[in-house]
Amino acid sequence: MKIRRENLEEGRVRRPAVSGTFYPSGAPALRSALSDCLDGAARVKPGGRPKALIAPHAGYMYSGPIAATAYGTLAPWRDEIRRVVLLGPSHHVAFRGLGTSSAEYFLTPLGPIPLDIGANLSLQELGLVRCRDDEHAAEHSLEVHLPFLQQCLDEFRLVPLVCGEASPVEVAEALERVCGDDETLIVVSTDLSHFHDYEQARRIDAETGEAIRRLDPAAIDGERACGFRGLNGLLAAARERDLVVAALDERNSGDTAGDRRRVVGYGSYALFPALTQAN
Repeated sequence: MKIRRENLEEGRVRRPAVSGTFYPSGAPALRSALSDCLDGAARVKPGGRPKALIAPHAGYMYSGPIAATAYGTLAPWRDEIRRVVLLGPSHHVAFRGLGTSSAEYFLTPLGPIPLDIGANLSLQELGLVRCRDDEHAAEHSLEVHLPFLQQCLDEFRLVPLVCGEASPVEVAEALERVCGDDETLIVVSTDLSHFHDYEQARRIDAETGEAIRRLDPAAIDGERACGFRGLNGLLAAARERDLVVAALDERNSGDTAGDRRRVVGYGSYALFPALTQAN
């Protein structure tokens, strides 16, 4: 897909902020890194077509294989998913509500991703959701997922949301506005516990994983998941939609590329309709 010159001149493109740090900056190297992550991912069949995924957002050497386990479940439906609603936490600016973007495209080394402008405008009819380009400019929690989506899906439109202070009910309300059709996938970006030793992190993250599986947002706070606001909103929406959770991969940076004295927890999960599991 080519970006129109006038869009570049008008600044209607959100450019990569962490290309070259969290993931490779060149397209060939990035495709190779994605392939390595996907080749090294656990082979898990969650029980049906996912309606939502939960996946981590650290550098690819740390959390890439765990994220790839989630994205690997999309292969049978890569040409059917036409819109992705992507939620991640704000690591730079505190604010109230959820932030959309005024950009027409989000750019990665693999090319541009068009935004769903209509969905973004619809979301802004909710008082909680506002256009916040300042929140998106340097935020990595959404950006690191974009190359995985480009690698694992055909053409799709993006609805990017940075989550500030918002309750599970408020986030669920935003999700309900844009997630209704079968062509839409929700992705929640979150890491789990931060900077405990390896064994302590495993215990804490196991408890968080159990809370995710039982769709219990009350049990998950910012100490257990940095993206807890988006995560808890998804769990609240999943209760209303009768979704079930399959745990795909639960590890930490001590299992991938980090020091076991101070680790960050990662988990990938798929949510799908309960009737799918019964079939």
